[in-house]
Amino acid sequence: QVQLVESGGGSVRAGGSLRLSCAVSGDNYSRHCVGWFRQVPGREREGVASIDGYGGIYYANSVKDRFTISQDNAKHTLYLQLNSLKPEDTARYYCAAYFDNPGRDCRVTVLGNFVEFMDYWGNGTLVTISS
Repeated sequence: QVQLVESGGGSVRAGGSLRLSCAVSGDNYSRHCVGWFRQVPGREREGVASIDGYGGIYYANSVKDRFTISQDNAKHTLYLQLNSLKPEDTARYYCAAYFDNPGRDCRVTVLGNFVEFMDYWGNGTLVTISS
């Protein structure tokens, strides 16, 4: 059973930074698409950043040049570094993944917000940015 557990959320002032982590267990982490999504109450969940099985990294325009996605395969952990935070970045942040589906485009799935095609989800971690 695949499990994803996020951590690292919190409250910071605008301009600050946070580092989110997502521990992945229960599957062969090297064959994957992993991504970060975020959601504000009353709005749809949106893809923020993704890493595909070939190491390709992609970002939503709203976070490009401010957020950095990375992974440590040895630790089976996904990270999201959030810099230059803005109040509009306030949301619950989720990591999600699917494995062993080479016919699916990771970038399109995550950044196109096709949440139904991400097979595994964490419970999320809350990020609150004050002005």
